[in-house]
Amino acid sequence: MELDPIELKPVLNRLKRAQGQLAAVIRMIEEGRECSDVITQLSAASKAMDRAGFSIIASGLESCMLAEAKEPGSAQLDRDKLEKLFLSLA
Repeated sequence: MELDPIELKPVLNRLKRAQGQLAAVIRMIEEGRECSDVITQLSAASKAMDRAGFSIIASGLESCMLAEAKEPGSAQLDRDKLEKLFLSLA
């Protein structure tokens, strides 16, 4: 399965934001910040990564559906793989 780099640009931006949030979590822990502040930042990073994952899977599903429209049955393996990936995020 190949994903469109243009379509993935927002996903990459979201992952970069999550990377920054994780760095902030580490810094906050090292500085001894309040637990509630750390958890809030960690939750934001987690949600950003989940949304990026779901977006990648949605793009993959679209790709599989297009492949299936061209050649019926050719996308079954990809569909099974996508289902496993989706369930790993749920």
